[in-house]
Amino acid sequence: MSEITNTGKKGLSHRRRLLATASAIVLSSLTHNSPAVASDDADKPTVWIELGGQLSRLDDGQEAFTPAFPNSPQRPSIFSPSQKFEHLPLSSIDETGKLSFEPQGSDWVFSASVRYGRSTNNRDVSQQSHPKPFTVYGLGTVSGHPSIAKYVPPIANRFADTSVRNSESHAVLDFQAGKDVGLGIFGGHHGSSVVNLGVRFAQFTAKSNIAIKSNPDWHFSYKYFNGIKLAPYQPYHTNQANLQASRSFRGIGPSLSWNASAPLVSTAQDSDVTLDWGVNAAVLFGRQRAKVHHDALAKSHPEHNETPGYRIVTYSPTPVNVTRSHTATVPNVGGFAGLSFRYANAKVSAGYRADMFFHAMDGGIDARKSENVGFYGPFATISVGLGG
Repeated sequence: MSEITNTGKKGLSHRRRLLATASAIVLSSLTHNSPAVASDDADKPTVWIELGGQLSRLDDGQEAFTPAFPNSPQRPSIFSPSQKFEHLPLSSIDETGKLSFEPQGSDWVFSASVRYGRSTNNRDVSQQSHPKPFTVYGLGTVSGHPSIAKYVPPIANRFADTSVRNSESHAVLDFQAGKDVGLGIFGGHHGSSVVNLGVRFAQFTAKSNIAIKSNPDWHFSYKYFNGIKLAPYQPYHTNQANLQASRSFRGIGPSLSWNASAPLVSTAQDSDVTLDWGVNAAVLFGRQRAKVHHDALAKSHPEHNETPGYRIVTYSPTPVNVTRSHTATVPNVGGFAGLSFRYANAKVSAGYRADMFFHAMDGGIDARKSENVGFYGPFATISVGLGG
């Protein structure tokens, strides 16, 4: 009986010694590693300041200004239509900034960012013909050919003038709180996978001032007498029309984004090259506004050499003044991809970013017409880390 008891006591003592040895190894390992972990966390910047820019291709739209003149065409068919020159600016250089706070010992990231851009598009296009003088022949002949009585100079010509003054501006602000969820390889050294929730505010404005003038149908008109062209008439029309429009959208709403970064090349202990990408979505609730004025005037010039300056107003509709305001729900989606080089507490990034806002602007003239607003193009940023 005592032999069995002694054997049990020896086994229990042996297990205790094994557990004690394993515990000592684990504690030794933790004691050995904890200074490095604490050191890495202490060296990690708590504040990041990012400044950059983007060359944005603009995806803006508005209804073309095409006034109708009932007694004559708007412009000569031999010239380009005015709609070709009326478009809003096609590109802008945006400025971006971001401030991020990453508390030590935490996977949370709090950030505020802004993107702002503005651009203008001014065009003055003049198209015209260069008619030759009209030859009036006399009743006599010279060497068997009708004699030239005189040359009648043209008093006008066919022309089409377009003057366009367009401008636009856009601003997008984001306030977000995110957590690094560390999915797979993205949560490694200098890698991340951050899911953000926040609020997005956007403001878009556009202004247009368009003036078009034309003489669509000037020509020499003449009669025959005994087969000879007599002194000609020079009838023509002059058309002119103007448009002034101011449009805007302001909206705010919840946003969701996922930003990830994975190391590609590690060049040193504190520097590496990473692949960055992300997607974002938001729903903005706001108001569209549009204020539009346009007018038109057409005159007929039944010109004859004996009655210069005679003209008749043929078309003069009442000027149109429209002011609209509508609530709007604007879906927004976007994304980016790029590369970053990080060294110690600094980072340089470059890539391509796109953001689309659907049905954001009222681009109509006489009636509401929702248009998309988009920005897409290459970007570059420089970031500096502070603290830690």
